[in-house]
This record gives sequence, C-alpha cells and structure tokens, in this order.
Amino acid sequence: AARPSISPARVLWIGPTQQAEMRLARAWAAELVEVHDAASPAVAWAAPTVFLDRTPAVILLAMDTPSRITLHDAVAVAVRWPLAPLVSVASSLVDGRRRSGPALAGIEEVPWHDLPGRLTCWLADRAAGRPGTLGMPATARREDRLLEAMTRGLDREARPIVSVAAGNALDVEGLADLVTAAGGTVTRRSRGRPPLDEPAAVLVWDVGSIGGDHLAWLRMLAANRPALRIVVMESFPRADTAQAALAAGAAAVLGRPASTEAVAGTLARFAPGFGLSLVPGNG
Repeated sequence: AARPSISPARVLWIGPTQQAEMRLARAWAAELVEVHDAASPAVAWAAPTVFLDRTPAVILLAMDTPSRITLHDAVAVAVRWPLAPLVSVASSLVDGRRRSGPALAGIEEVPWHDLPGRLTCWLADRAAGRPGTLGMPATARREDRLLEAMTRGLDREARPIVSVAAGNALDVEGLADLVTAAGGTVTRRSRGRPPLDEPAAVLVWDVGSIGGDHLAWLRMLAANRPALRIVVMESFPRADTAQAALAAGAAAVLGRPASTEAVAGTLARFAPGFGLSLVPGNG
C-alpha cells in the first residue's frame, strides 16, 4: 500500500547546549535531521517560526542536570504540541537523579550517547509511516517490545557485516547476540583487543572502560583500516572519554548495557544499504 507523503522531519531541542555532553548529542542529532533550538520550555511556547503550523517530529528535552526540566515544564510542552513524542536526553550527571528525584513520569529517557542511534530508528519509523517505539505507551517500552518493533523494520537481506570484540568470552557472546538481534551479521568474534586486519565494515568493541591502551589501539586500527567504522562501548561514557575515543578513530560511543534500538540505529548510520531508511516514499 502507498504510504502517505511525509514532510521533511524537523526536531525541536529544548534546553541548554553548553554542557559538553549536550553539545555532542545535539551535534549528532543535527547530522541526521534539521534541529531547531529553544533555550527553555517557556521560550518553546513562543514557538520557533518553523513550528507555528506543524508539529515537531520529536521534542528533545535536554537534561544536563536532574532538575533542569520539571514535569510541569514537560506537561506545558505537551499541551503546546500534543501529538509530538517527548524524549528526555540525559547527561551522565542525571544518573544522580536516583538520589535527587525521579525521572519525568511517562517520558522516554535516552542517555546522551545513545541519542543518534535511537533517533535514526525513530526517523526511519516516521519515514516508513510506522508508529514505531515512540508510538507505544511508556509502560510497553521494554526491550522485547523494542526488539519486536525493530524486527518489523529490518530488511533481512541488508544485514551489515560486523565484527565484535570484548574482554572475556561471556561478554563476546553477549555482544554478538545483541548485534545479531539488532540486524547485523557477526563475522568475527575476538576476545581482548580486536586484530588490526578486521575484515568487516563495522567493528563493535566493548572496552569496559576507555583507557590509554584502548585509545592507542584505536589509533592503530583506524590507521590500518581507514574505512572501518569502529563503535566503542563502555560502561559509563562521559564527554571526555567519548571525545578521546572519537579523536582516536572511533565512529561512535555507546554505553553498556546498550539497547537493541541504539545498536540497530548505529549500524544503520554506518552501513549503507541497511534496512532502515530515513527517506519517506511509497512502498
């Protein structure tokens, strides 16, 4: 059946961009979609000109601290654009909210480093005319539901070839299962440092915690295989460690444990022909 015509996606970012993690997350989002800024929910109510007569594809609430945007603020934004999905983009400092207050009730929360991968999936769902995971009730957004939604959107003949590496055999097998569930075909499993002659288009390397040895090996990998897209996973990414990994040759940094949706979207960004299209059309 023909899908309805969909206008080019535009995203509204509400909140600060000065903090390093928020600045990185917003820049990554801007590589995927047109992003418009509002410094606060009150400013957003005045509506950036582009949203006077349309609804944002997604509204991103920048949470650089746990109390930056309150539930009252979120409700006000939802009243202004009742059909737009609201997503909280959380910095590493927001991990402290367990001591200073709960997350925004009913609103999807995404770690800052997972935003580009997950946004890729949301935009692909929108382009395909699917409700996607953001169209599910918040109570249904669990990994099995996300995996089910992802599976419907994947072209099984367009699986990217992926190598995986991790520090121990158990983590290697778990990472391989995650990449397979996200739509990749795992061609090599490595325990410890990945070899310098990686045959795949994409390498997913679980380093645990980024250190000097990892960065040195990243530089050698990037120099030996310039076309290899290296996705680094670590337990608690921060702006400084992520920027160091990117400078050393990583294409992306994800946290661990990572969601299937974040991994699938990341693979889609780096594997041409992968079955997640951001272009609306008929099918």
